[in-house]
Amino acid sequence: MILKASQRGGGKQLALHLLNARDNEHVEVHEIRGFASDDVVGALKEAHATSRGTKCRQFLFSVSLSPPPQERVANEVFEDAIQRIEENNNLKGQPRIVLFHEKEGRRHAHAVWSRIDAETMTARTLSHFKLKLRDISRELYLENDWKMPRGLMNSREADPRNFSLAEWQQAKRLGRDARDLKAMMQECWAASDSHAAFAQALKARGFTLAKGDRRGHVALSPEGEMFSVARMVGKKAKEVRARLGDPETLPDVHQVKAQIAKDLSATFKRHMREADEQKRRDLAPLESRRQVMVQAQQQERARLIASQQERWRAETTERQSRFRSGVRAIWDRLSGRHAEIRKTNEREAYASLARDREQRQLLIFAQMQDRQALQADIKAMRDRHAALLNDLRHDQQQARQIARPEAGKEVPRSFRPPTMDERLQRLREGKAPSKAGRNRDFDHER
Repeated sequence: MILKASQRGGGKQLALHLLNARDNEHVEVHEIRGFASDDVVGALKEAHATSRGTKCRQFLFSVSLSPPPQERVANEVFEDAIQRIEENNNLKGQPRIVLFHEKEGRRHAHAVWSRIDAETMTARTLSHFKLKLRDISRELYLENDWKMPRGLMNSREADPRNFSLAEWQQAKRLGRDARDLKAMMQECWAASDSHAAFAQALKARGFTLAKGDRRGHVALSPEGEMFSVARMVGKKAKEVRARLGDPETLPDVHQVKAQIAKDLSATFKRHMREADEQKRRDLAPLESRRQVMVQAQQQERARLIASQQERWRAETTERQSRFRSGVRAIWDRLSGRHAEIRKTNEREAYASLARDREQRQLLIFAQMQDRQALQADIKAMRDRHAALLNDLRHDQQQARQIARPEAGKEVPRSFRPPTMDERLQRLREGKAPSKAGRNRDFDHER
């Protein structure tokens, strides 16, 4: 049944809607629980009065439950659905009201909870209640074998041949679970009443209806896996045949696999083009950062060298000024003072050279550290794209294998790599590894 809900205030307006006998042919108050009042208006006024002790404005949680119009639904089914809603949405034990409306031959229910916890005087949180109601709704359709509306079909189960590159990567991360596949197949069955409708529902999710070798009707996944329709939907083979017709009118498994491989081949080519373009887009800002960084580092080094050269000239002038000229210079040479000054200048010049060299080296190390951090980002990006391309090539190879009936046969000994035991045995015998094994190993490592 369809479940629609909202958090709201306005208890008086809600009471008028629930008790509207003009638009509804029949209004039945089924339950009032947890309120001191025994009527709808009084109960909702009580809920409003309780909420005044808090800051909560949307103190009510209202849900409408609408089963398929052609189905006769017992009160127990409504009560079970209401109980699930209560337990899954943090409303267990909260005061509630349940009413039934009938008009134009259709019967639906309304359930209203007070969100205010009287003990803590806080509002119960309702996280992701729409998603939870959607899951409960699907369960009810499947359990009661009702025809499921297309709007309730799982939108995440899409044909991978229609994926964008980002969606394909997401599907790879999510993977597939056997229970999810079975639930998806049951949803397709519940939403269809004919062969065409069921085949279209499967096709929208990437599965193709085909004639199996022994199972009659089968569904093939985009990976070429084969599933029995009767087993997956939980129906007998004659029930499946009654709805879907004679399987002999369907293409056989090998024809479908060939078509899937053809479709996927075109898809993988498109994905590879998208991956190359994405790599160029991802690399562009990193390359721009690299160019800016290199230019800045070059300028910084040039400034350092210029400042060191200026300082060297000043220090050289200072050292040169220590030598006296004229008669004093002759006396300095005779007394040995000139030699001492020369040695002092040499030591200072050497120390200045060592200092400048160390400064340049420290600058280089600092710039290298910055550059390595950027290079790590570039390498990580390249590795991600390389892994993506490897995955695409691997999946493309698997897609090609889908169309090969002999793909499942054992690989001849001469074309398969040797096992570890075989390699050890050849080494014990002093023999070189087989050429086929070396080539296969090299290809694998490469």
